[in-house]
Amino acid sequence: MLRHTGERRSFAHNLRLAILLCLNAGFINAAGFMGFAVLTTNVTGHAALLAVNLSTGQWRSVRMVALWLLLFLAGAFASSLYIGKVGRDRSFAYTAPVVIIIILILLVAIFGPQYRHTLPETEYFAGSLLFAMGMQNALVSMISGSVVRTTHLTGMFTDLGIDLSGALLSGNKLSAVHKRRILLRLTIIIFFLLGGLIGGLTFLNIRFKAFYVPPALLLVVLFYDYFRIRVKQVIRHKIRS
Repeated sequence: MLRHTGERRSFAHNLRLAILLCLNAGFINAAGFMGFAVLTTNVTGHAALLAVNLSTGQWRSVRMVALWLLLFLAGAFASSLYIGKVGRDRSFAYTAPVVIIIILILLVAIFGPQYRHTLPETEYFAGSLLFAMGMQNALVSMISGSVVRTTHLTGMFTDLGIDLSGALLSGNKLSAVHKRRILLRLTIIIFFLLGGLIGGLTFLNIRFKAFYVPPALLLVVLFYDYFRIRVKQVIRHKIRS
């Protein structure tokens, strides 16, 4: 999933990446909102909130929302800078950003039960998740060649609408590429919503322990290629013997 880049990357690789990481983003967005009353993947909404706070002179809120936007940007910057330095064509370049995301979310899971709803604590916890989601979004965008965006649903709904109108106009002459685009966009939207549903229900039942789930998903992403290769090797060995 992370091992194949460039021309070696197929539609199936992007589809698997979209399923797991959109599920992850939706989960964190819903659990983060229920825990800290902040949407940790909704940059567009935060930009609008920043404008409203500026217009009404709520300077404390302006500082907080501006910090969240900068942290999402910083996460995307750090992730893409590291990958660019190591080399986009090297699969292990994506390992360090994933590990950092896992650590940040684990910290939220560990210290979340101590959350007392103060503004500084909200800044720290929500800011950590926004930074992590910025890292994830940049990582997924770079590895998929900007085909998959795990938190960018506004553009995804727009692109899906364009593709569906194109499908209607083309009648029965819809190309395989066009069909794959529609399938991928639907997958991103559906699994983000599914992740949000699971995240919300999980948080209602086990509170901040819910944040142990996303690191587990990311570990699956990290080791998917390794385990898949190992399973293939075992199967081949059994067939030969």
